[in-house]
Amino acid sequence: MTTTALPTSIDETLRLLDTAGYVADRSLATVLHLALRMKRPLFLEGEAGVGKTEIAKVLSQTLGRDLIRLQCYEGLDVASAVYEWNYPAQMVEIRVAEAAGDTEHSELSKSIFDERFLIKRPVLQALEPALNGAPVLLIDELDRADEAFEAFLLEVLADNQVSIPELGTVKADEPPIVVITTNRTREIHDALKRRCLYHWVDYPTAERELEIVRRKVPGAGERLTAEIVAFVQMLRAEEDLFKQPGVAETLDWATALSELNEIALDPDMTSDTLGVLLKYQDDIERVRGSRLRQIIEDIRKDEPLSAASSMPAL
Repeated sequence: MTTTALPTSIDETLRLLDTAGYVADRSLATVLHLALRMKRPLFLEGEAGVGKTEIAKVLSQTLGRDLIRLQCYEGLDVASAVYEWNYPAQMVEIRVAEAAGDTEHSELSKSIFDERFLIKRPVLQALEPALNGAPVLLIDELDRADEAFEAFLLEVLADNQVSIPELGTVKADEPPIVVITTNRTREIHDALKRRCLYHWVDYPTAERELEIVRRKVPGAGERLTAEIVAFVQMLRAEEDLFKQPGVAETLDWATALSELNEIALDPDMTSDTLGVLLKYQDDIERVRGSRLRQIIEDIRKDEPLSAASSMPAL
């Protein structure tokens, strides 16, 4: 993997994202540029499916760095996220030492609490030196983890180090590029946020979402792409849905309709494929029927969108 130097300006950061097909606005490029230059963690908050996780993947790809991902969940602890000891191997070592008559307690303790028996999890892996530079550490959906795990992360984010009682402190020679995401299902403690640069990743504008679909689903025709984006934008703006569709759902829907060889939104096919776009039955029922047909009629009256659909890709 070829390593690329960090971008030296906001415009260069935008171009870096663009080379990987990530359509970002300038505010995101600005905070990302600052996080890279200041060596600070980037805290990304926003609804599910708006592209937060993708930013870490794009950084890994474009900078030529390893991507280390820690997927958070309820009950996540240090053993799963940072390190744990290989207890079966330690027991074998103890039995071998006893059989050889080496039962000196202090020496045995040094022997079994050796790095040979240390199982390194994502956080500890991210602090280790790498030939292609510090890795990208993605701490994904932190809001799913418990508050106790947040407290542990403070040392990692503030000092780029982990304390292991039996071995001492492991400190990174070069801080990893840390990207933290949260879907805001609960509030994250201020102490952790203060150690990061913050950015809210919102749903994209119609123009930006149009460009995203063009790039990610090139098989969809221009008319279909424009109508899909207009439909999704109208759902977000006018419908009181339990879960609004994210960009990920827009791309899935565009891919599905493209696979079905659709060239424009057909009311019946749109109704049949709503489960690709919407993930709750109440939302699907709210949109189906006469409301769905009305939305399609309205977007076809939208002259600006029709004009936008004929614009060349950036």
